[in-house]
Amino acid sequence: MGNLLYIVGVILIILWAIGFIGFHIGGIIHILLIIAIFSVFIRFVRGNRSI
Repeated sequence: MGNLLYIVGVILIILWAIGFIGFHIGGIIHILLIIAIFSVFIRFVRGNRSI
């Protein structure tokens, strides 16, 4: 599950960068950035524990 959060975070950061540089959609891009940062933060807080 932690791996999935990390992958989602990285994908959202990439999408944010593409949108910010290329399209300037507006608020949606910043929401993607916040979600990506939150996902990566949760990944680092949880560490590499497996359930």
